[in-house]
Amino acid sequence: MAFGNEASPVPGPGGPIAVPLQHGRARVATSLRSGNAGLTALAVVVGAGAGLGAIMFRWLIETFTRAFTGYDDYAGLGHVGNPSFPALGASFVLLTPVVAGLLYGPLVSFFAREARGHGVPEVMDAVARRGGRIPPQVAGVKALASALCIGGGGSVGREGPIVQIGAALGSSVGQVVRMPEARLRVLVACGAAGGIAATFNAPLAGVFFAMELILRDFAARAFSMVVISSVTASVIARAALGNEAFLDLPTFGVDSSVHYLSFAVLGLLAGAVGIGFARILYVIEDLCDWAWRGPEWLRPAVGGLLLGGLLLLLPEMYGVGYPVLAGSIDGAYAIGFLVVLLVGKMVATSLTIGIGGSGGVFAPSLFIGAMLGSAFGQGLNDVAPAIAGAAGVYGLVGMGAVFAGSARAPITAVIILFELTGEYSIILPMMLAIALATGVSHLLSHDTIYTLKLRRRGVDLDAPPRSPAMSAVRVGDVLEPVGPTLALGATLSDAADAVAAAPHALMPVVDADGGYVGVATASALADALADGEHDERRLGSVVETPGAVGVDDSIGDALGALADSPGGVPVLDAHRTDLVGWLTHQRVLAALHAHT
Repeated sequence: MAFGNEASPVPGPGGPIAVPLQHGRARVATSLRSGNAGLTALAVVVGAGAGLGAIMFRWLIETFTRAFTGYDDYAGLGHVGNPSFPALGASFVLLTPVVAGLLYGPLVSFFAREARGHGVPEVMDAVARRGGRIPPQVAGVKALASALCIGGGGSVGREGPIVQIGAALGSSVGQVVRMPEARLRVLVACGAAGGIAATFNAPLAGVFFAMELILRDFAARAFSMVVISSVTASVIARAALGNEAFLDLPTFGVDSSVHYLSFAVLGLLAGAVGIGFARILYVIEDLCDWAWRGPEWLRPAVGGLLLGGLLLLLPEMYGVGYPVLAGSIDGAYAIGFLVVLLVGKMVATSLTIGIGGSGGVFAPSLFIGAMLGSAFGQGLNDVAPAIAGAAGVYGLVGMGAVFAGSARAPITAVIILFELTGEYSIILPMMLAIALATGVSHLLSHDTIYTLKLRRRGVDLDAPPRSPAMSAVRVGDVLEPVGPTLALGATLSDAADAVAAAPHALMPVVDADGGYVGVATASALADALADGEHDERRLGSVVETPGAVGVDDSIGDALGALADSPGGVPVLDAHRTDLVGWLTHQRVLAALHAHT
């Protein structure tokens, strides 16, 4: 048997030839890095790993919840005690966040600070700014820290952790085979999609969550790989956890088209509530940062006393809270208590994150939406029963609308609510409310609950990455001279001869007074002359007006226009009227190289 760098004999024309095994491994690694088949295989591997990770993560949450409370899920039980500590009664919840904080606080502080918080912004930042690179230890630390936090009473969700766990797994697999950055990002998205798909039994939602929020792109090849990963994770999770809808809810329907006006109003409210949740989250986090002066590893335990006090007052805030969410849609709570639960969840989730806890904000946004929708539906039934309909349907629609308002991911919101509930009958009112909630969210805030965390660190995902030269160098410093021009009244045949000899396959066109009109490109002229019947047609019929840049613009500001024009873009004077030159890719490249 051969090991390491030993040679393996293979037949050759003159007898066996010794081929080192490492060459075979190198070929396999190269295939994985560069071929579609290799990327597909890795997507399957990442999906399988994410599925198994989601199963383990859910088991960890249930195990720690049972250890801390004596129940599989404490939310919804009311003020009951831990059977293992009957003397403490319901007051045991004062201590569970403290004990959990003592365990996960040092774990996060000393081994993976990225595991603190809700996870999704860290993955978005890794994809957008770090080429998809996530430290491999993040997956294990995040799983343990979030399971301890949720099991110990942290009022957060499990979607953020499982996204970060799956993404870290995908990144680790890609880094092992030394994937190029573009493919590494796809594997990170595969891991995120697989995690969502497995933990919520929602394969479509996993795909769209990864594409809409993590990659922020719907490229065909990436979409295919993410689908493969999501399906793989779902198959594994369903084999272990079953194929039931995530929430067991009664069947709802919309009886009259008049109800759509009510859903529209709910969508507008939900958009505002979603942004309000994001604002409260970071206000409380800022207050916690301002108040804490001790070591970070101790912060979750000390802050756990505040969280424990809140849980003692409102035990429905313990953990993720899905039993309470389902109860609100079933009509188990009065309007006043639904409002208390809505505000309580905002505060409890924000406090959990603020004291250094680890968990997601997706499930809390669903919880808040269910409380808002159910309260809205019950109130509408009280004042206008003829146009209200079932109160529970407003709770379901509110779930998706508040998530859309906070995360601004309308496609994901529609898909994930359908898969979580299995309720196709309310898809139209859900789409209406989600669209309006997203619109309100855009009006009220530039950022989402995820991107706001990054912007507070000085990271703008919508801005292209720039080197100092991008801002320091002006277009006027690197432009090319105008050169020869074409008269607007020239024939297409004459213009074609001139453009064919031009260095960038396009030339400026000027009117009789010498004023800039636009450009004539080789492609436009070729299309016009292809039939051989328009040689004497005038040039004005094919003039194009590409995006121009100003002489005082920076190179960074001009990149957008340059990207849309392979030959170059016209540069106008300070008044944006006269043509003074051209900006080309070659000139930009030379300028950037000179400043490195």
